[in-house]
Amino acid sequence: MKAYHHLIKGPVVTEKTLLQKEKANQITLKVVPTANKIEIRKAVEEIFKVKVLAVNTCRYEGKKKRLGRTEGKRPDWKKAIITLAPGEKIPFFEGA
Repeated sequence: MKAYHHLIKGPVVTEKTLLQKEKANQITLKVVPTANKIEIRKAVEEIFKVKVLAVNTCRYEGKKKRLGRTEGKRPDWKKAIITLAPGEKIPFFEGA
């Protein structure tokens, strides 16, 4: 069995993601940019012991930032929107 803990970086908590959780039983996670949908599905099912119906992903390019003459860039990141089966819950996102 493959370890998938390195794929998930953490939750994305915004007003929109909290509404998605309540209305559509979807959770939003920040994941490693190289992860694909199959790996994300297996990771969530293995770590949280829930049934996943669908995985949607979005890639974001890091913003360019300046500090005086020095120019830099924030890292690129990827967001995964995971639809859980009806009745499935993750205690971490329920506040328990």
